This record gives sequence, structure tokens and C-alpha cells, in this order.
Amino acid sequence: MGLRTNPTQRQRRLGLELRRLREPTGLSAAEAGEHIGVGRAYLSNIEAGRTHVSADKVRLLTELYGCTGERLVEGLVAMAESDGRGWWSDFRQSVNPALLDLIELEDSATTVRTFHWLYVPGLLQTAEYTRELFRTWSGAFSSESLERYAEIRRRRQGILVRDDPPTYHAIIHEGVFRMGFIDRKVMGDQIEYLIEAARSPHITLQLVPFSAPANPSARGAFTVYDAGSPELRTVNLDQPTSMMFLTDQSQLEEFTAHFARLARVALAPLDPGSAPGEGSSGLAQYLLYSLKETIHGRP
Repeated sequence: MGLRTNPTQRQRRLGLELRRLREPTGLSAAEAGEHIGVGRAYLSNIEAGRTHVSADKVRLLTELYGCTGERLVEGLVAMAESDGRGWWSDFRQSVNPALLDLIELEDSATTVRTFHWLYVPGLLQTAEYTRELFRTWSGAFSSESLERYAEIRRRRQGILVRDDPPTYHAIIHEGVFRMGFIDRKVMGDQIEYLIEAARSPHITLQLVPFSAPANPSARGAFTVYDAGSPELRTVNLDQPTSMMFLTDQSQLEEFTAHFARLARVALAPLDPGSAPGEGSSGLAQYLLYSLKETIHGRP
């Protein structure tokens, strides 16, 4: 089997974590490779994500490195066993590979925490909102490409309604609902959709009002993905047409702490059954009322 020229995020992460476990032990790549019956170059390629490593060899390496964290070991084994295939494989030749990495990451996540200040999070967008959003990018993409990405976004949302959905916590800034490039009726329908989505026990939604003492652009939009072990947490810096995956432990701790701070300054979680005017529900209802008044021609 030849070396991979473009490893996926999962393959790179597996190799990176194995190298992180090896380096503190002082073992060389040659010594670790000998333990699992491969040469130095082969182990180096494993650590770079350029070649396959079996689950058995992952267990042998973690044992050699003295890794006693059961959840971490099982997480690494699961990464080695995965073939990376899913519904997204049908789009492998037609979309940015980073998007496929994101979809695979979402699919395996146990917890998703996300903050947005420009757009409604993709997993919670209505089809009409997605079309309006993509319409603003029409100069950069063909109509065929836009339809393809809209379909992908719709299928990504399936993780929230499957039998074993991840725990999902979204914090959304009020500014998201004030953007003039989204049709007011579409935005009103989107807010109603969020109110309904909040009824699901695994979904928590919080709104951050303009009055909150937090700068929404301080770190931009981001998402924290948990996969069973804190060491395998991943942060995605979300941009309209690109993304960046962070795996350094100090960065993971920084963004996890930042999300916790945002949750504290945000209003109480959106609860369709809460008393009128309270928390995120109160702000959502106010925004909805304002949009409907504008639609009907009243200031």
C-alpha cells in the first residue's frame, strides 16, 4: 500500500496523538517501531498520518508508552479502525476535503459546543435560510455548487435527529438575527425553528444580547467537538468558505474555557415553556415580534 498524499484530519490526528505519547518516553521512532515490528521510517509515516496502523498496533504502542487512560486508548483504537466512509464519501471528488473532514468529525462527536455571531449554526439552519445565505455567495460559486453544498448541509443535520445524537449546545449572538442580507420572513421562520429545536432534550440554545459584556469577534465563530476523551477534543475555527482545526492541548483548553465564559454571559437557555420575556426565550420572542412588525409595514 502506497503512502497517503493527502491524509484526512482523523488520520493526521491519530498519528499526532501517537507521537505526543511517544516523545515524553524518550523512545526513538526506531525503538518504538521495533516494538510493533516495523522500521523507523514506517513508524514516522504512521505518526504523520501517511500510512495505516492497525488497532492491535495502536494498543501495543499505547501500552509501550505507558498510556493508562482507557478512554484515550479506546478513542485512538476507534480512529484506527474507522475507514472514514459514510454518506459524505459520495462527495469526495466534488467538495473541499476539509469539509469532508468536518463532516466525519461531526459524525463521531459525542458533544458539540458552538458559538456564532454572523450566521445561524449550520446544523440548525432551515433550508430557506441556507439558500438565502448561499445566495449572498453566488458570485463565488456556480449554482450547481451551491445546490451541492446546500444538500450536504441538509444531510449533516441528520446527526441531531438520529437515534444516538450528540449533546448539542449552541450560543448565538443577537447580531445574527439582525443581518439585513437575510429576508425577514426567512429569518422569522428560522427563529421559530430554533424555538422548536430547543424542545429536544439533547439541544441547548442560548442567545447573547447586544448588551452582554462580551466581544463576539474576540475569537470569531468556533465549534468544540468532544469524542469521548478530553485529549481527543478538536476545535474548528469556522469561516464562511474555510476552516481550521486546532488540536494543541493549550488551544483546546483556551476555547473550552472561552465557551464556558460565553455561556455565563449569555441569557438563560431557550425554553419554549418559560414565562414570557425571560432569558433567551424572551429575546427570541422579541426578535420574532420585531420581524413580523417590519414585514407588515409597521416600524
